[in-house]
Amino acid sequence: MHTTERTVAFRDIAPQAPVHVLVVPRRHIDHAGALGEDHAGDLVAMFGAARSIAAQEGIDGDERGYRLVFNVGKDAQNSVPHLHLHVLGGRPMTWPPG
Repeated sequence: MHTTERTVAFRDIAPQAPVHVLVVPRRHIDHAGALGEDHAGDLVAMFGAARSIAAQEGIDGDERGYRLVFNVGKDAQNSVPHLHLHVLGGRPMTWPPG
């Protein structure tokens, strides 16, 4: 769906919104809680990819919008041991989620 030198993005297999894309760094990082200063370039690339995906999916801008989510740990339902950023949109987001 979207690739860069530092990231790969693909649709979630169990989407929670009409647009639900995962942005994954090519370099292995366990989860957001393991991030350090040396990961700054990976994070910038992930957020840039998310912005591009939002534009591609038509959910960017003031009229629509999207949510970016990192999950860390079992209580957050983080079941994949590799850092990934959820890009969610295409409907109004509610709080609490679900």
